[in-house]
Amino acid sequence: MASAIIHIAVCNEINKKLKRDNTKILLGSIAPDISKLVGENKVRTHFLTSEKSDIPGIDKFLGIYGDKLTDDFVLGYYIHLYTDYLWFKYFMPEIFDKEKNIIYKLDGTSIKCEPSLIVKYIYNDYTNLNSELVKRYDLDLKFLYDSPSIPNIIVEAHMDKLDVLRAANIKILENSKVNKDYTFNIDMIDSFIKLSVELILANLKEIKVI
Repeated sequence: MASAIIHIAVCNEINKKLKRDNTKILLGSIAPDISKLVGENKVRTHFLTSEKSDIPGIDKFLGIYGDKLTDDFVLGYYIHLYTDYLWFKYFMPEIFDKEKNIIYKLDGTSIKCEPSLIVKYIYNDYTNLNSELVKRYDLDLKFLYDSPSIPNIIVEAHMDKLDVLRAANIKILENSKVNKDYTFNIDMIDSFIKLSVELILANLKEIKVI
């Protein structure tokens, strides 16, 4: 899945157009990944249609919460799901051949590995890119330290664990490192973010959110 900072960057760019409450929408944009912190797989929090799929069930979410997208947190949550949808459907196939279990590195070489090991390569890249993305997109991360009152609309979101989510992301940022680039670079991620913003804004117009 895309990193928290990628999710924040996508949502932040979208919110420049929408002008919603920044703290609530950005918190919503990382909320689905709370599943990792509570020892739960992401089937429930990402509305997956099956345990074998990584692609969020966008229509499934809209069927339940589509009429709640006027809430800033709920909209941020939806933006996260749509970003992951784009990530797994279009971006990941460019760097990981699921049928052959091969990951392609930046230098053109490939490595055969089990799907579970791809997390190692991707998260090493995230530690490189987080700080650079914060600078490039001038991200204001104060929302990680705020504690606004969030209505418990999305029952799948583990709202009682939001403080744990904030603390985990603060720790990730503090532990960011450099020179461990395996599979993608800042320009690839930059292109993904910009395309995601464009496609999600188009989708929000289609479903009449904006």
